[in-house]
Parts: sequence; structure tokens; C-alpha cells
Amino acid sequence: MKVSPLKTNKQKRAEKLRQRMHINIYVLPNLLTTGNMFFGFYAIVKAIQGHYILAAYAIVAAAVFDLLDGRVARMTQSTSEFGAQYDSLSDLVSFGLAPGLLLFLWALQPFGRLGWLASFFYVACGALRLARFNVQKTVMDKAYFQGLPIPMAAGIVASAVLAFQDLGWEASKSKLLLFVTFILGFTMVSTFRYRSFKDLDLKKRLPFKYLVFGVFLFAVVAIRPEVMLFMLFFTYALLGIVFGLLKKRKDKKTSLPS
Repeated sequence: MKVSPLKTNKQKRAEKLRQRMHINIYVLPNLLTTGNMFFGFYAIVKAIQGHYILAAYAIVAAAVFDLLDGRVARMTQSTSEFGAQYDSLSDLVSFGLAPGLLLFLWALQPFGRLGWLASFFYVACGALRLARFNVQKTVMDKAYFQGLPIPMAAGIVASAVLAFQDLGWEASKSKLLLFVTFILGFTMVSTFRYRSFKDLDLKKRLPFKYLVFGVFLFAVVAIRPEVMLFMLFFTYALLGIVFGLLKKRKDKKTSLPS
């Protein structure tokens, strides 16, 4: 009995589908990515419960796992497209949804509709930042990020919680935090360039001034870690805006006919 060509094509399609369903993945880096997502989800739970300090520290822990999964994947040569997509989904939970919800419940809820719209703006911009990074990562300059990285934006939110707690400032209905929320969303989707420092190889010999600067930075942070980290992170975000606007102004002048 002859097998019809139609049936053969169906069998081929079914075989291809089975192959796609049964994929092999690298376990270690994806377990670290899961740790990232776990702490992001934990931050959401603690924010809902009103434990904002714990939520902030959970976001910091998620950032540590996010840093580790990429490093481990590169060191063990276990990078994959699956891992890249899984990492982005975890980042959206830990550095998009968790900080956005934390901002709303901790500070922006008294603003009413404006408050939750500001939080949504932050989350949406974070998602757009991740999507853009995924489609442009093969053509981007490794030394620079286009737009503020979403883990840094989340770090600013987490450090803001710790700084306000340390200074004894009232966060509820803070216009400063409302401004910070919109600024973070804007910088994430902007085209401003931010140094990634990926081109800085600390394993090689560097000028002595780098060590002096590192010691100085460590001493500055140690004065009041919660406050100084927030100031350093937010300054990093603002400098990207300043240099970006100056560059646009310079490019506009050079493009004008003399």
C-alpha cells in the first residue's frame, strides 16, 4: 500500500513540531535567571504587604542574579536564544513590574489616576526598552547602552526607598518621586547613550588613577550608603540626558548650512 504525499507532508510537519517542543537548554544560567525572577516576584509580594524596605532589597538581589546569569553564561559558553528571551521576561518582572508597583504603593498612590499612570508609564517604557534591546543587540556598540538600562532604573527606585528611609523623608505624594518616575521612563526609551563599561577590562593593567578613583568612590559611598547610592545612580541617569541633549544640539549646529 502506497503512502500518499499528503500524509507524508503531515508526518514531516509533526516531526518538526516534536523537535521544536523537545528543546535542550543550559540549566545553570537559566536557574540564575529564575533566581532573578523569584526575587522580582518576592518584591511584588512585599510591596503589596507594605514592606517597602524588603521589596527594595529584593530588587537589589534580583539585580545580583541578573548580573550573575549573564556572566556565568559567557564564562561557560552556554549562551542561547532561549536564555536571552527568558532573561528579558524575568527582567520585565523584576525591574519593570516590581519597581513600578513599588513606586505606586509606596509614594504615588495619593496622586490618584496620575499616580498609577506614572507607574504604568515606567513599566511600559521598561518593556519597550527590553524589546528594543533584543532586536538591536547585534548592531549596538558594546561600550554604550542606548537608553538607560532597565536594571539601573530599578536600582534607582530601590535606592530611593532606602534613601528616603535613611533620611526620614515622607515618600507619600512626593512630587520629587513623581518626577523621578517619569524621568526614568523617558530615559529608558530615549536614544541617549550611557556607558556600559563593558570595554573596561579590570584583569589587565590600567593606569594608577583608576585605583585611586575606585578607592575614592568606595569611600564616598561608605559615608552613607543608602543615600549616596541613590545620588550616584540618579546622577548617572541625569548625565545621560545632559550629554545626550548637548550632542543633539551640536549635531543640529553642524548640520545647518554655513
